[in-house]
Amino acid sequence: SWTVTVMPHCNGFLHLGGLRTALYNYIYAKKYGGSFILRMEDTDQSRLVPGAAESIEDMLEWAGIPPDESPRGGGQYGPYLQSQRLSLYSQAADSLVQTGKAYHCFCSQQRLELLKREALRSGQTPRYDNRCRHLRPDQVEEKLDQKVPHVIRFRLESGVEPFNDLVFGWNRHEVAQVEGDPVVMKADGFPTYHLANVVDDHLMKVSHVLRGSEWLISTSKHLLLYRALGWKPPVFGHLPLLLNRDGSKLSKRQGDIYIQSFQRSGALPEALLDITTHCGSGFNSNRVGRKMEELITEFNPSKITTHSALLDLDKLAEFNKIHLQQRIDDAVQRDWLVRDLQGRIQEVYGTQVQDQDVLQPDYITRVLHLRKGHISSVSDLVSSEYSYLWVRPSFSDQQMAALSSETQHIATLVIRYVP
Repeated sequence: SWTVTVMPHCNGFLHLGGLRTALYNYIYAKKYGGSFILRMEDTDQSRLVPGAAESIEDMLEWAGIPPDESPRGGGQYGPYLQSQRLSLYSQAADSLVQTGKAYHCFCSQQRLELLKREALRSGQTPRYDNRCRHLRPDQVEEKLDQKVPHVIRFRLESGVEPFNDLVFGWNRHEVAQVEGDPVVMKADGFPTYHLANVVDDHLMKVSHVLRGSEWLISTSKHLLLYRALGWKPPVFGHLPLLLNRDGSKLSKRQGDIYIQSFQRSGALPEALLDITTHCGSGFNSNRVGRKMEELITEFNPSKITTHSALLDLDKLAEFNKIHLQQRIDDAVQRDWLVRDLQGRIQEVYGTQVQDQDVLQPDYITRVLHLRKGHISSVSDLVSSEYSYLWVRPSFSDQQMAALSSETQHIATLVIRYVP
């Protein structure tokens, strides 16, 4: 059985880039009869956002890509929250130290900051100078007895073996030549990404990892860790970046790239998935209007290209319009739209809705059919342009007094016109 994993951080909510990574993992798993694993990274305690983990899983389920194993749903290889797996990381780190593959580092933050400043001043890339790698065993024991704060660093060695990436092909990065020994266990007892993902992928029997191309350079480092621990690594695939239409990076500071904002605005999940795959690669066709079943059927990993995917969110309305028509034509999904629209009408107009007939499913269904092809979202139907569908026209006393008796009679009639 194939297993693929996605590991979002709990220091923020799910955004478009994270959704796209999860989507490709999900499609890959379903295409080849595997399991889609959601594992939450919450090892950076200083950046945790309350409720982020729950929200990420909520948004994946809303988007139609529910994980087979996750913190909420559990699974055979849990727990799936990294803060609940600390003893496993500690055992792996201790094993590396005992075999001489890792070592205790007692350098202070002040010294590390000075190293960084000096490197920048001389125009070099900041890197740790591996000073503590050369401490004698008695020096290490003395500092440990004195309970000097320390981290555990992994010894980077030369001679990295090439790996065949699913997207970028054969790669190799001699990380020991350009980086200092990386921290794998922090002073607070929490692992870094490098150690945690290696330990978890091994213990959870993960066969394939699809992640962003920003991790491509780090993969050689991770493969060295696998070798040091005596474990077989999974197959890696690095997805090209998802960028704005102008080539700029999707920024988490852009509030509108978070999935919750799309949900609130009335975007349909299938439209969001369609546009993120349409602007990228990895499929046998590139047409608008594909549903999940079609995405899985047409998925072809060999067609994933290395160049970045340019996302034009201005086209989302058109994608949404097409998928909205499909939903209106489907009896089950149409019922969901009716319930959604009922809630939006009451939220927007509240007590202004005097005629409760406008909340009846038959009436709302008729409105949806009549406006199909004209609207991009059900939220359009609660805009001021369509207020006449839900609220009776009202007249002030002065307006009524100015009307003739015949006109007053007409104005008091309930007239509802649906074009």
